[in-house]
Amino acid sequence: MSAGAGVSAPRSAPARGGGWPTRPLLRLLSPGGRHGLSIMIYHRVLAAPDPLFPGEIDREAFAIQLGLLKSSFNVLALEDAVRLMREGRLPPRAACITFDDGYADNAVEALPILQRFGLSATFFVATGFLDGGRMWNDTVIELVRKAPAARGALFDARTAGLGMLPLDGADARRAAIGALIGHLKYLPMEQRLAMVERLAGEADYDLAQDLMMSSAQVRQLHAAGMGIGAHTVNHPILAAIPARQAGDEIAAGKQWLETLTGAPVPLFAYPNGKPNTDYRAEHVGIVRELGFEGAVSTAWGGRAADLYQLPRFTPWDLSGPRFQLRLAANLARRADMADPSAT
Repeated sequence: MSAGAGVSAPRSAPARGGGWPTRPLLRLLSPGGRHGLSIMIYHRVLAAPDPLFPGEIDREAFAIQLGLLKSSFNVLALEDAVRLMREGRLPPRAACITFDDGYADNAVEALPILQRFGLSATFFVATGFLDGGRMWNDTVIELVRKAPAARGALFDARTAGLGMLPLDGADARRAAIGALIGHLKYLPMEQRLAMVERLAGEADYDLAQDLMMSSAQVRQLHAAGMGIGAHTVNHPILAAIPARQAGDEIAAGKQWLETLTGAPVPLFAYPNGKPNTDYRAEHVGIVRELGFEGAVSTAWGGRAADLYQLPRFTPWDLSGPRFQLRLAANLARRADMADPSAT
């Protein structure tokens, strides 16, 4: 779920016209060579705004952002950017577009817009949810979404130890979703999945079965020239499971996608992606040993030299100057990295 990281500004066409004063600043902060790569991170592109999550990006906002990005940056495929960084030949104002998890709307909504702008993106797919699967956080969201809307409605979260959560209005529903996901996220994977399954069984609602991509849609993205990256099988918090299990998750996701596409999968995205919280230095080592050429986190920042911990960020603005300024500020920030001394 990427709620809260989307766009809330009024919709308008991107500002045009050269000479905007942030362009020299962007070139200063993104000089090329081995430094200054901006990597956008998205999860979903909705067909229309979601009343429950008004900040989630929809296709109109996505198109505006791609226009801003194309007018301000040299947009590259992430695989090419990693190679050019390694060779010290990254162009100034370099940027890449990535998606995490493998939502079906990536193929249905995002792909045509990317093609319209002539841009490439890399899609990091958690293979265990292909072909009718559903991520646990989406189960939580859909359970709360489908709960009755009567005045004084409550969601029974006693199974999760959270009591009865009020659902009177969109704000209350968002708060209930946040409480459930926040409570469940860092539980051991098996315990978390069992608890979500119990919540779903108690509610007994018909939940969407088509939120995630099909195998055919992954092949469609690959055939369209998009990058396909590994994102494990079950999207576990790597730091919360044994190292051997983490290695199996990473390797199996890579192998599955290579079999599906018939092509190498050289890039990896750490699930959840926060250094020292969601993954550690040992997981960076595993990714290297498995033959990946690079990996991305969800740390903000642009000042990073480790090709296996590249930070990502997406500004939520829909006006040219603000979009550029926020990206410039992010480029000036040193990204967090997994601490090799942490245990």
